[in-house]
Amino acid sequence: MLNNTFASLKHLNFRYFWFGQWISLIGTWMQRTAQVWLVYTLTQSPLLVGMLGVCQFLPILLFSLFAGVFIDRFPKKKILLLTQTLFMVQAFIMTALTYFEAIRYWHVFILTALFGLTQTVDMPARQSFFIELVGPKDVMNAISLNSTIVNLAKILGPAFSGILMIKYGLVFCFLMNGLSYIAVLLGLFLIKTENFVAKRRHRYVLQEIREGIRYIRNHEALVTNVLTMAVVCTFAMNNDVLIPVFAKSVLEKGATGYTSLLSAVGLGSLSAALVLATISQRGLKTGRLFMSAVALAVLQVITAFVHVYWLSFLLLTAIGFMNLTFINTANSLFQLQSTDEYRGRVMSVYAFLNQGSTPLGNFYAGTVMEHFGGSAGFLTCGLTTLLLIIPIMLKAKKGVSKALQPQQPSF
Repeated sequence: MLNNTFASLKHLNFRYFWFGQWISLIGTWMQRTAQVWLVYTLTQSPLLVGMLGVCQFLPILLFSLFAGVFIDRFPKKKILLLTQTLFMVQAFIMTALTYFEAIRYWHVFILTALFGLTQTVDMPARQSFFIELVGPKDVMNAISLNSTIVNLAKILGPAFSGILMIKYGLVFCFLMNGLSYIAVLLGLFLIKTENFVAKRRHRYVLQEIREGIRYIRNHEALVTNVLTMAVVCTFAMNNDVLIPVFAKSVLEKGATGYTSLLSAVGLGSLSAALVLATISQRGLKTGRLFMSAVALAVLQVITAFVHVYWLSFLLLTAIGFMNLTFINTANSLFQLQSTDEYRGRVMSVYAFLNQGSTPLGNFYAGTVMEHFGGSAGFLTCGLTTLLLIIPIMLKAKKGVSKALQPQQPSF
């Protein structure tokens, strides 16, 4: 079983990448935690704190499709060396401004926007790099193992950040994040891969974007994946907005209760990542995409009617499990159903749907709760997801029965 769970780690290149990312992601979450506290300390404004998310994710919404063209034109390793270096520079600028007590909230906004712009290129490049590191057979396992470190970093990063903020101040959180990028850069330098770039004539950027969209439109599995992701990522994945309001207004819990519920989601996601890594050798069943989407929506509807903390904790653990199951399945489908020539553009669509939809989904969830209360957030998001997913399932050619069959990579 352990051999199946950690199958992709047999590839030396992936081990270099995975361990480097492990250290870097903890640093990233340390900085994210500290900069939220910094902005709130400087402004005492929840609205301006919320603007941090807009600054980070709006570039993904606006520029993801353009990033896909860039990624298909250049070797993934060189792109990642550039983006990770830019992340490191951003962290050190934040460190310097904080250390010299020159930091202002608008500095944080600008630096966060630059982080988001860099992430617009980094995320699809990183995701499409997996298949070059491990090959199509182990790419599902690599995606799942990557998710384990992402979710562990979400737990450990804020914890370490809290310790450093109390003992040494905010500046050390930013400094440690900057230093953490040394690990991932070292890993990238050690990786030995062919600098693969699809052999094709470079066209105008807009023309290449249209080609990528046309490529997706001509593949039924990719179209279904795009539509399903658009619904689920926009309406069902708004935990950052739903949980704090639900914890305070419905469960009547303070900061401890709120952070515990966030940990429940992280625990569920981590469990799902390990399970998916273990079963990855069985192949990808696209029916898992629909089943996890429907289960996620149903769990949200149920959560809306629960006012008991421990039961909410269990439900949010299950929601975290389904969140991760859905997003990893969608990721695997995009990678395995696209060719090398178009993979960068296809994964830029994945990034666009996964994180670019965050501002829209957060606004939707926030507006509902502003007018109808904390429980209405889970209820409305769950029902909206269900109502929109069911027609997609029914419309998919050859029905869900075909989707339940294992899918083979198309290369």
